[in-house]
Amino acid sequence: MGEQGGQVWKVGDLARLTGLTVRTLHHYEHVGVLRPSGRSPAGHRLYDEGDVRRLYQVVALRDLGLPLEAIGTALAGELDLTALLREHLAHVEQQLTALRSLRTRLTALVASARSRRVGPDDLLGLTEEVIKVEETIRNYYTDEQLAFLERRRGEIGEDAIAAVEAEWPELIAKVQAEMDAGTDPADPRVRALAERWMGLLEAFHGNDPGVRDSLYRMYEENSEQITRQYGGPPAAMRDYIGRAQEAAG
Repeated sequence: MGEQGGQVWKVGDLARLTGLTVRTLHHYEHVGVLRPSGRSPAGHRLYDEGDVRRLYQVVALRDLGLPLEAIGTALAGELDLTALLREHLAHVEQQLTALRSLRTRLTALVASARSRRVGPDDLLGLTEEVIKVEETIRNYYTDEQLAFLERRRGEIGEDAIAAVEAEWPELIAKVQAEMDAGTDPADPRVRALAERWMGLLEAFHGNDPGVRDSLYRMYEENSEQITRQYGGPPAAMRDYIGRAQEAAG
């Protein structure tokens, strides 16, 4: 096990060191893009240095917009790690350029708004910057997936969508209350909340595997920003729900 007796990591340690959740690592194993190289005598998953290298490749390819179902195929051949690092760096630099530009414009407008009226030219320019940043969504959803989501929105209807959106804050508050009380995720109350949680998510992704994976990846990689701006569930809460799901079998 391991690369010539090198270092190994348990799944919890790997999750803590990378910022991924245990549930995500289990999912990667389930779909076959990252299987642990061995098991401890107690049956715990053990990842070696080769697995860590492959994990980075999976994460980088996801960040570059490749769906999980295509990553396994890409990794089946010899992937040039140096070339991937360069491509990943270029991709991140593009994202940073868009965000820096938006930040600069917003900072200037906030400062000037104290002494003058913010005019239409200002807002048009700001809108352009926001659109550039929003285009990063395409790093998570393919054109086909975005078209699927648009069709699904039409099928569900605006009233049903509004009802689902209105239910999220209440559900998040109930889960937070159970977390604050120290309730075991295996408790029937928490498992019922987890079932409803997954039902609300399914209303969005329609049980489409690609859309579901893209949604989870977007939350994994932007958890703090989503929580701060939109009140979305923090990573600890999503992990709590994941453990409730696992307990439910």
